[in-house]
Amino acid sequence: MRRAAVLVTALAAAMSALVAATHASTIGNAAQAESLTALAANPAIRTLFGEPTNLADPGGFTVWRTGIFLAVLIGAWSLLVTTRVTRGEEDAGRVDLLLAGPLPARHLLQRQLAVLLTAAAAAGAAATAALLASGTDPAGAAVHGTGLALTGMFFAATGALAAQIFPARSGATGSAVAVLAAGLMLRMVGDGADALGWIRWLTPFGLTGLTRPYDTNRWLPLLVLAASTAAMTAAAVFAGRRDVRGGWLNPAPGRPPRLALLDSVPAFALRRMLRPLAGWAAGIGAYFLLVGLIAQSMITFLADNPHFANLASQAGFAGLDAVEGYAASLFALLALPVGGFAAARITAFFADETGGRLTLLCAGPRTRRWAAGAEILVTAGGAVVLVLVAGAATAAGATLSGAPLSVAESLAGAVNVLPVALLSLGAAVLALGVAPRLMGWISAVPGIGGFLLLVTADSVNAPHWVAQLSPFAHLARVPAESPHLTAAAVMLLVGSTAVFVGLTTYGRRDLAA
Repeated sequence: MRRAAVLVTALAAAMSALVAATHASTIGNAAQAESLTALAANPAIRTLFGEPTNLADPGGFTVWRTGIFLAVLIGAWSLLVTTRVTRGEEDAGRVDLLLAGPLPARHLLQRQLAVLLTAAAAAGAAATAALLASGTDPAGAAVHGTGLALTGMFFAATGALAAQIFPARSGATGSAVAVLAAGLMLRMVGDGADALGWIRWLTPFGLTGLTRPYDTNRWLPLLVLAASTAAMTAAAVFAGRRDVRGGWLNPAPGRPPRLALLDSVPAFALRRMLRPLAGWAAGIGAYFLLVGLIAQSMITFLADNPHFANLASQAGFAGLDAVEGYAASLFALLALPVGGFAAARITAFFADETGGRLTLLCAGPRTRRWAAGAEILVTAGGAVVLVLVAGAATAAGATLSGAPLSVAESLAGAVNVLPVALLSLGAAVLALGVAPRLMGWISAVPGIGGFLLLVTADSVNAPHWVAQLSPFAHLARVPAESPHLTAAAVMLLVGSTAVFVGLTTYGRRDLAA
């Protein structure tokens, strides 16, 4: 995991330094900086972006702009790499020879956790170093970096514990991701509702917000987070006293057979996708329901405070002072989870290949391309379902809040981002055939890479052609304006070409072991 750790660490440092350096150009004078404190009075702003603290300070502004994103990035990477290194390597049998020696399984887990926790701590330390190099207050930089480090360490320990409880990597990863998503939602609720602010003490994201870097620099929430991380780590090590390839929640033997959707390769691909799809749909639906519920509050506030709308535009969220622009800006984010879902399904297919679960299927009369093609088609259908769920949830929330956003407008805005999500699917399939070990990084280029490129280019006033390299730059702001059909067609063509090349090369290469 060393290459990925270096990349995550470098990204944490680069984003922190970049935003701190652009503070002076973003907030032009003291009057504007003073007026930004009004953001804390609006629940919608706090729900989406977190509670601002001392935005007049370059460090405080950097924490507001990047804090939540970096915490989620480091936390998600930590739990994903932990379940891969622990349960994934065990499921594939790549630790059998090691465990046949004098090293017990629990001691192996302890050594793995030591490396993983160090990697998470390094990412937080890199953010602190970048902020110190930018000339910000050392105390605030230390509090912020420590919060990021402890968040990554907490989710690394969560992934390790899940890997001991569940007997398969998919269950361990799914449960750990559910903990992360629940923590993020609790943070949003706690930030958005003053009466429920105490909820932030129950989630790592809320605890890091309670530290208020570059303001009061509170260390007590970090002590709570450190204690929670230590408890989670101890629980993971204790739970490691189990059989190899076993888990504390092994399925009961002798259950009745479930034969639904087992009559063909495409039906089986659908069967395998249904449970993950339900989880992704629940998370996406809950988030965009919340987006719809706070729509009226958000647009009213930003219409009365145009400077705040301009700041949001610089952060990649343009037109938030009208409900159509608000919906269009938030729907742009939808491409990230939907693209992540598509990449995750292709990654699961490759995991079945490396785990030997496709060997008998590939020995049959159907070609490998047929099996992969069925997985791709079913995954594309799942992506369509997710964007429709997001559109329907946003419309429902807007209706409840009284915002003038129709169901048709909401669905159109959600479907508009589907080409970018399908670009992520195409990149994942291309990696499946050409470089399957790099699938996670290649599949992230259109979605995460494209979004970061656009936000960075806007923040530093980069040349126009730099921003145009991002797929997000070619998305129309639907429903505020008509869709760019030509750009959507080009993205679909590029994605289809990537799928074709990936399938072709996949059918020609050897099965991975």
